[in-house]
Amino acid sequence: MWPSDDQTCTSSIDGPSSPSINSRHPSFPSLPLRHHCVATLKGHGSYTSALALAGEHLFTGSSAGLIHRASLTSLPHHQTLPDEAIIAAAGEGVVKAIVASSDMLITAHQDHKIRVWKVAGNHQQRITQLATLPTLSDRAIKLLLPGNQVRIRRHKTSTWVHHIDAVSALALSKDESLLYSVSWDRTLKVWRTRDFKCLQSVADAHDDAINAVAVALSGDGAIYTGSSDGKIKVWRRRQGEKGYSLDATLTKHKAGVNALAMSDDGAVLYSGASDALICAWRSDGGGAVAALRGHAKAVLCLAAVADHIICSGSADQTVRVWKGIGKASYACLAILEGHRGPIKCITVHSCSDASSNTCLLYSAALDCDIKVWNLCL
Repeated sequence: MWPSDDQTCTSSIDGPSSPSINSRHPSFPSLPLRHHCVATLKGHGSYTSALALAGEHLFTGSSAGLIHRASLTSLPHHQTLPDEAIIAAAGEGVVKAIVASSDMLITAHQDHKIRVWKVAGNHQQRITQLATLPTLSDRAIKLLLPGNQVRIRRHKTSTWVHHIDAVSALALSKDESLLYSVSWDRTLKVWRTRDFKCLQSVADAHDDAINAVAVALSGDGAIYTGSSDGKIKVWRRRQGEKGYSLDATLTKHKAGVNALAMSDDGAVLYSGASDALICAWRSDGGGAVAALRGHAKAVLCLAAVADHIICSGSADQTVRVWKGIGKASYACLAILEGHRGPIKCITVHSCSDASSNTCLLYSAALDCDIKVWNLCL
């Protein structure tokens, strides 16, 4: 189905820089991960800054503010993202993040806005914009009361529902009823997806720009935020309270946190930072359980797969695939090489066949390429 692209993409297995592992552990992989690059898609002069999968489609956001939709089955027939796949041009500047719900696409932008799109049927090329957050009605209601105004600069105010800097990341609650957004303005905001109303804004949630957000998949629905201040904060709803409040602060990274991801079972939170380190944390806030070392430069993106497999993209131009071994060790199974720039974003499409142990990993870099990798897990 997929054409081979081995001439331009090579791969290797991690060497001495791997975490220390007991190779006699019964779960230790006896063979390296089988993988190869099956396709390379060239961009249109701008790099891909966000990736999301919804059904059988890959959605991409670019540094030029364009959103593409491409069928996963048609991608092998193209060497570039097809022009007809451009479905929207939204705002000015970079598309920072994309999340997909059952019937909507939600995008975060450099221009401080969040945009909500109605996903059309497969026979249509364009999608319809439903809303821009904060909505006009939400802004109008807040403007009526002076108490809703916050100072953003010496002589300028704004309502608390506005982000006043780039919206850097998004996450949906498990039931898709709530949307969480974080921004370089250091705020965490909570939105109700039923009517797109902003329910809460946590001001000064961090001491520096917030770059990542993740949501617990089980339990109390805790929210995790990662910031350039090097900290990860855990936010929870306490009994009897409507909003989220700070529950714990996780500190191990020596530089800014760029990415967060939850394990498939929700037990482990992964963080990647500019110190080239990936940390695995107990999702209940109990602290770090492992540190994954191997990348030579900043870790910029993470994607979790089943069975405690985590994929990481780095400014060192590689994607690494790691697997949890026991309770506190991880093995680097493979290094995916071939990009000519820092890896900006990755996403993983698991096979729908339960008997198959393969998945497809999509990686996008500042070289303007999107690479598709087949992983045999």
